[in-house]
Amino acid sequence: MPDRTDASPDRRPTAAVVGGGPAGLIAAEVLADAGWSVTVHDHMASVGRKLLLAGRGGLNITHSEPLDHLLDRYGPARPRLEAAVRAWDAAALRAWCAGLGEPTFVGSSGRVFPSSFRATPLLRAWLARLAASGVTVATRHRFVGFGPVERSIVLDTPDGRITSEVDAVVLALGGASWPRVGSDGGWVDALVGAGVAVAPMRPANCGLLVPWRDEFVGRHEGAPVKDVELSVDGVAVRGDVVVTAAGIEGGPVYALAASVRDHIESEGSCTPTFDLRPGRPVAQLAERIASARPGDSTSTVLRRALGLSPVASALVRELGGRHLPTDPSALAALVKALPCTVVATMPIARAISSAGGIRLDEVDESFMLRRLPGVFVAGEMIDWEAPTGGYLLQASFSTGVAAARGAIAWQRATVGAETDERAGRDG
Repeated sequence: MPDRTDASPDRRPTAAVVGGGPAGLIAAEVLADAGWSVTVHDHMASVGRKLLLAGRGGLNITHSEPLDHLLDRYGPARPRLEAAVRAWDAAALRAWCAGLGEPTFVGSSGRVFPSSFRATPLLRAWLARLAASGVTVATRHRFVGFGPVERSIVLDTPDGRITSEVDAVVLALGGASWPRVGSDGGWVDALVGAGVAVAPMRPANCGLLVPWRDEFVGRHEGAPVKDVELSVDGVAVRGDVVVTAAGIEGGPVYALAASVRDHIESEGSCTPTFDLRPGRPVAQLAERIASARPGDSTSTVLRRALGLSPVASALVRELGGRHLPTDPSALAALVKALPCTVVATMPIARAISSAGGIRLDEVDESFMLRRLPGVFVAGEMIDWEAPTGGYLLQASFSTGVAAARGAIAWQRATVGAETDERAGRDG
């Protein structure tokens, strides 16, 4: 490895990128394109595993909505992420995909997907391009912490523990969701030990635990409750919700999971409500219930008069109690606001993504750690969260680009300052 103290303009700067997910790999690409010698270290046997996981149901890589609306999806973190996302936005990400032979299309929901609808072709082409640009990928290299000198990292490898000294480090180690693909949060102790403040890791975009009766689960586990509206604190999200053995999953659940999680943490519980017939007023439903045939059971009324599916009808009985109201208006009101007591979220290891991580005030505008000059961070290991819909991958890519560009600018400024200092001494 070249001597880091050599400020010669002919020497290629060196970088260690730790983490082979989207944020790390795009950072490596930007650095390599700028002429850097780059090694990507990952503790798994191969890189890009979480990207492949994200592509199992169709790789939703970004979203086509107006940029200001997209930025709002990052909530309190928007001010810190905005410059990065604006600098490498959805259009840039789509153009990058096309450059890898994977043009994208916009789905009916506004979500953006590669034409193959899969992650494998995109990742394969990407890794080939990285290899062609000289990027080295070192697998089974686990980040242990920082070395004795600035911009040095310690790694456990199949050949033993090593220390790598480079011109810049980019950490893109992910959050703590889906540890089996590499994001296990194992980096937290090392960062805290270096004096970096880290917010506790929490599940995001996750299922919710509901204490179902065994009879209900036995009959309806895996069944979708279609076209319902789930609400928390006046925020309603419409879509399909799936009954699981442990609770509920699905788009509306993931969208509201952060609010439910925060309620549970502060109050011990949360009770979102189901609207099983969104778009239909209570009065209309009550009229239909009142016109039902005398002698029909409540379940029959719910199915025939209101058009509820068997699982939706069973949900009314499960959550509404054994003795449902017989008054048409009261029953209609229950169908429109069916309370669902949630006792906890799914564990973080089963969440789609995680909240928490390196606190935003520990990171400067170029995504460099204020306490560790020359060490940059990107992706989900920073304390931000977003709903599903392409927003997670968009910010991971954008912050990876921003961290790499920050490293390039910082190194140039550092070399320039060292050159000026040397010239001053020589003069």
